Amino acid sequence: MSGRTVRLTVAQALVRFLANQYTERDGERRRLIAGCWGIFGHGNVAGIGQALLEAGPDMPYLQGRNEQAMAHAAVGYARQSGRLATQAVTTSIGPGATNLVTGAALATINRLPVLLLPGDVFATRPADPVLQQLEAPGGPDVTVNDCLRPVSRYFDRIWRPEQLVPSALNAVRVLTDPAETGAVTLALPQDVQAEAFEWPAEFLAERVWRVHRPVPDEESVRIAAERITAARRPLLVAGGGVHHSGAEAELAAFADATGIPVCETQSGRGSLRHDHPAQLGAVGHTGTAAADDIARTADLVIGVGTRYSDFTTASNTLFAAPGVRFVNVNITGFDAHKQAADPVVGDARAALGALGRALAGHRVAADYLREYRDAARRWQRVVDGACRAADDTARPSQAQVLGVLGEVTADTDVVVNAAGSMPGDLHKLWRARDARQYHVEYGYSCMGYEIPAALGVRLADPGREVFALVGDGTYLMMPTELVTAVQEGIKVVVVIVQNHGYASIGGLSEQVGAERFGTAYRFRDEAGAFTGAPLPVDLAANAASLGAAVYRADTVGELRAALRAARDGDRPAAVYVETAPEDTAPGAQAWWDVPVAEVAARPAAVEARAAYDERARGRRRHL
Repeated sequence: MSGRTVRLTVAQALVRFLANQYTERDGERRRLIAGCWGIFGHGNVAGIGQALLEAGPDMPYLQGRNEQAMAHAAVGYARQSGRLATQAVTTSIGPGATNLVTGAALATINRLPVLLLPGDVFATRPADPVLQQLEAPGGPDVTVNDCLRPVSRYFDRIWRPEQLVPSALNAVRVLTDPAETGAVTLALPQDVQAEAFEWPAEFLAERVWRVHRPVPDEESVRIAAERITAARRPLLVAGGGVHHSGAEAELAAFADATGIPVCETQSGRGSLRHDHPAQLGAVGHTGTAAADDIARTADLVIGVGTRYSDFTTASNTLFAAPGVRFVNVNITGFDAHKQAADPVVGDARAALGALGRALAGHRVAADYLREYRDAARRWQRVVDGACRAADDTARPSQAQVLGVLGEVTADTDVVVNAAGSMPGDLHKLWRARDARQYHVEYGYSCMGYEIPAALGVRLADPGREVFALVGDGTYLMMPTELVTAVQEGIKVVVVIVQNHGYASIGGLSEQVGAERFGTAYRFRDEAGAFTGAPLPVDLAANAASLGAAVYRADTVGELRAALRAARDGDRPAAVYVETAPEDTAPGAQAWWDVPVAEVAARPAAVEARAAYDERARGRRRHL
């Protein structure tokens, strides 16, 4: 190691270090931390704030309005970048730091890298307590930032300057490791941020982190190939790992060669184009009839890059064939061993290539091909019926909103969504035409993700138009980053779907015997229930007040014109549409386990419990 040192504050050294970190995969080099979102308070303004000011364009700064939203924006950036690049987020100590918890959980659950840099209390304790100090009597070293520990893949608090060197290197190691990545938190005591130190020049120099493609061992590939050749009704479940690996072409080649049908999880949607002959569409509770019917009778399930959430497995009721077996391709052993599978631990692209070579000449039977392709064609007719409005002068249903959006968008446009009833409709109905077009966060199903994530997507991939789809409930939770979009000139289109409440939970509430209690945005009636007139809330006017160009649409035809105008415009926009009360989308094709009251006085809950008990009998553990 060179003996040369550079005198900088801890914050200055950290920012310079981050500006010199790069990833490289398949010969493509990218800057790891593309910029830093920040809201400044007393806990970071003199440290990280001053360091970002000095760094200038070496570490671009983005001004956010809400700490949770900044984390969502960074996650959107990371996902659109294939996990090869992300952004940092800095906040003050106190509520700014604890506001990061939701964003950190979302990143870690979805296996997406984001770097969080919250301020922290004084390490030197010049006054005790200081402003926003937790003051835990049994542990003075505990601060509010400890809330971030369980939702971070790596967490450290930098009590002394010299701690930063190993901790920063470990932080980047986790961010760039596809098997370990998630939220990384470096909590920075506010006095330490401003403290000077002699830093080794080598620490601040350019460093390249090579993101390798681990190749599965030959024996696991051989066993998997034996399982596949012995199966009569194999089904491949494509998860988000296909996109993270960039394995879409390899998946298409695998399906072409073997004829094995492919269905997709929420994060795996778009792994195959919608019109690929092996494409069955979405799987699970929000899946298509084509995919779910085949899943129920599959004798072998091949998971590629999926973590088998309850929505994918229909709460462990979907893969119901006696003796069904699993082969799981995943870069993490933790996920590869789920469902008592034969694991193939490795990169999805490398593993699909190895499996394809091991299966050379193998193809499923012709009658199975005909069966699943006929099912896929039948489902496409269902999609047409749900999404096409017979009359352009009618008020659109939510499914028809998606149909019109599908007409207006180009193949390279991106649709962002996260919560409510929209993810289910998108999963079943959207015809993905590009691997990066479908961006639905459903690992955490976080209301408020959509608008800030759309900013991150557009920053990561500025050549694409980006549409954030939000219901009124989601919009009211976090519209603030529209201001950031206007300030920074980040062109996104927010589609505000007004349905006067939590439509998704309202429907679920009815199914479980809770009778839509507390799920509508309406005035109270004389009995005190929320069944009165809709609230006189004008979300379009709110979006306009935040600086967006606003287009109102009352009919299918007006919606089409508004979406085209917003897409063709050159500034952040909002398209506001109130949907028709009738739902034209097909219902759930598989179950989802939401427990129902075991005893109740109201008949609706008693009936719902009887239905629940009947469906729950179909649960199984694959051992």
